[in-house]
Amino acid sequence: MAATDAGAAAPPRQPLFSEGYKQSVLWLLVLAYTFNFIDRTIISTIGQAIKVDLKLTDTQLGLLGGLAFALLYTTLGIPIARLAERHSRVNIITIAIVVWSAFTALCGMATSFLQLLLFRVGVGVGEAGLSPPAHSLISDYFEPQKRASALSIYSFGIPLGTMFGAVAGGWIAQNLDWRMAFMMVGLPGVIVAILLKVFVKEPPRGYSDRLVAQQAADAPVLEGDETAPTVHAKPPSILAVAKRIFGKWGFFHMVAGITLASFAGYGTGQYSAPYFIRMFGLDLATVGLIFGVIGGIAAGIGTLLGGFLTDYAARKSGRWYALVPAIGLLIACPLYILVYTRDDWKLAAGLLLIPGIFHYTYLGPTFGVIQNAVSLRMRATATALLFFVLNLIALGFGPPFCGWVIDMLSQGQFAAKDLGPFFDLCPGGVGKEGAGAAIDAACKAAVAQGTREGIVWNLLIYGWAGLHYLLAAITLPKDMADALAKTEAEAAAGA
Repeated sequence: MAATDAGAAAPPRQPLFSEGYKQSVLWLLVLAYTFNFIDRTIISTIGQAIKVDLKLTDTQLGLLGGLAFALLYTTLGIPIARLAERHSRVNIITIAIVVWSAFTALCGMATSFLQLLLFRVGVGVGEAGLSPPAHSLISDYFEPQKRASALSIYSFGIPLGTMFGAVAGGWIAQNLDWRMAFMMVGLPGVIVAILLKVFVKEPPRGYSDRLVAQQAADAPVLEGDETAPTVHAKPPSILAVAKRIFGKWGFFHMVAGITLASFAGYGTGQYSAPYFIRMFGLDLATVGLIFGVIGGIAAGIGTLLGGFLTDYAARKSGRWYALVPAIGLLIACPLYILVYTRDDWKLAAGLLLIPGIFHYTYLGPTFGVIQNAVSLRMRATATALLFFVLNLIALGFGPPFCGWVIDMLSQGQFAAKDLGPFFDLCPGGVGKEGAGAAIDAACKAAVAQGTREGIVWNLLIYGWAGLHYLLAAITLPKDMADALAKTEAEAAAGA
């Protein structure tokens, strides 16, 4: 794999990449991230079918959607990011897509909890290779004042992937089975890998930052198809990157905010579709449409709105990088609770549109702040460190924590009826074979109410996350200015 470093290149006269090409690259990365999230989150839509077929507890279901995926996903993200600081980010992304797509298809062949757990670990291994190099690529293609918007467009892959995974996964699981759902969404990812390899060029490191500096100085800028010679320069240490993004009050609370918001999001998201099935008796296809169309549209609007609104408002004050997410999360929290306490599923589904718009405003601003806080050979590592903390805590423990809470509350609901041991009589959340219709009905009622209460408790964490963003706003403008000064000093020293 070859690296590209602009440090030794003599500057020609015109930009290397047209705006149209940069947008094409960005949307190819969005496509990759869409498949990333289809393969990551489809288990939340078809989880109820898996739970019943393999006779799982909600805690086990949470492990499949959380810790099993996150364990190597978070661990491998850092060494992969270190490779991305020196080698071709396009090649790394291409290989990663092939790996996670193959393991997603293999999930459809699992016949036990252990097999499915191991295949989910494999999906996490592959998906670790996308976002750190992708964030680094986007930061080299787009100048600092446009990064929150560009990264929010990239993050648009989250609601798109969730939407397509929910609709397609639900329909396939309903009309075929859950195994075919894994296979049919996994294999097309290979086509995306080929498209990226063929069409995406590796940009010079720091290209967009230097372009801004050259334009400000009215100097000639880069042109043509030239790329800089291969330079395997040693990037700054992991400790240096960690100090940059965790060592300042504002940056620390931005990371805390996104971590807690994602903890609540992954936990709730794992059980949202099962909730509508358990509480209202809906089928997989209907639930897939609810969360695919309504939830996906809301999340998509919120993700894009957060990035563009922040880039606009930040012209007046950098505090808006934190205030936009804070306001969005503090509004979304009570609105989500309203959704999950309605007794009419149509009303609940319709209301779901509103909090999603406010909720997802935190993604673009947070990613933009982190990328602007570090120098050019820190970018992939900064994303990997952010994702290590974010996903180990949020993705790793959010779903199993929410599942455990649901199990405990369901057990409490069942125990109140004094019918016997819940986990013995209700494997997979339904009555044990031969236990009778009364036990089956009691099991289902207990699990439905336990799921509602567990999700509501989990939703309160959004409010906690919003408070961290408010704390970040206190010093964020100064912290960003200090980070920019350090970046400029490092660039001058290396010139």
